[in-house]
Amino acid sequence: MIGRRALPALLATPALAQMPSGTIRIVVGFPPGGSTDAVSRLLAPHLQQAFGQTVVVENRPGASGNLAAQAVARGPADGSQWLLVFDTHAVNPALIPTPGFDARRELAPIMLIGTAPNMINVHRDRPWRDMQAVIAAARARPDVITFGTIGNGSLAHLTMALAQRNGGFQMTHVPYRGGGPLATAAMAGETDLAVATGTIFQPHFQQGVLRPVAVTSAERSRARPELPTLAEVGVPGVDARAFWGVLCPAGVPAPVRARMEAALREAIAQPTAQERLVNIMGIELSQGGPDVFAAFLDRQMETWARVVRENDIRPD
Repeated sequence: MIGRRALPALLATPALAQMPSGTIRIVVGFPPGGSTDAVSRLLAPHLQQAFGQTVVVENRPGASGNLAAQAVARGPADGSQWLLVFDTHAVNPALIPTPGFDARRELAPIMLIGTAPNMINVHRDRPWRDMQAVIAAARARPDVITFGTIGNGSLAHLTMALAQRNGGFQMTHVPYRGGGPLATAAMAGETDLAVATGTIFQPHFQQGVLRPVAVTSAERSRARPELPTLAEVGVPGVDARAFWGVLCPAGVPAPVRARMEAALREAIAQPTAQERLVNIMGIELSQGGPDVFAAFLDRQMETWARVVRENDIRPD
């Protein structure tokens, strides 16, 4: 028999903590078609089953994810709204002068789902067969070659700014408003290069529309080990990885946060989720808890704030 004193502690465990009644929302700061949307919609059915209530994905695009983050930070702190972020979350504090909330104080990390390097891809209609050829062409004709990203101030944008500075070449940035618009533009060949994680380009690779030529991490990608790093093609000092993680308003009770963390771990452990996240989207799973994710975000914010300052990058 469970004593009266033990009952409150038992009810506070992650497995039994009560989620708020009604619909639970996973808020995403980008339009449908991008990686954050894909990850959210992959996890939502498993979370719905775990909680026994409706879980929906809500797309709130704008300001590279800042509008969604602000809405969640200022929203109800009862566990009814959660935020799934991408790498722009670590850049926005340095890029947006008045974000409308304090990213470190008003949002609490729940889990770092995983990371993946950005990939630099050449459209099949362009002549360059490898990254060395791209760099040589950019040096010969500064600012002529174009590269598309998911937005101004995105990790891909900052990574390419750093690469150009360290590699001594110049290109022109073409920002799009999220992964979906970038994927459509890449298919049409609107830019010479498309830079993002491989998660949004799988159909393009399968159809031969895009040719990946390099990854932006310090080490080669486990998903695409044949691709060289930028350091290997003569561009030193670049180590950039996209990431996916879940946060919530800082006021959400600890037992509810723990319940979500446990449910996320269960969702990611499902074979279908593993297949999609790892083998198809190329994400290297971390599943780091709140402390790991908090430390990771601090490092990312410091690193990319320095790149923003040194390259005088401004928001749209």
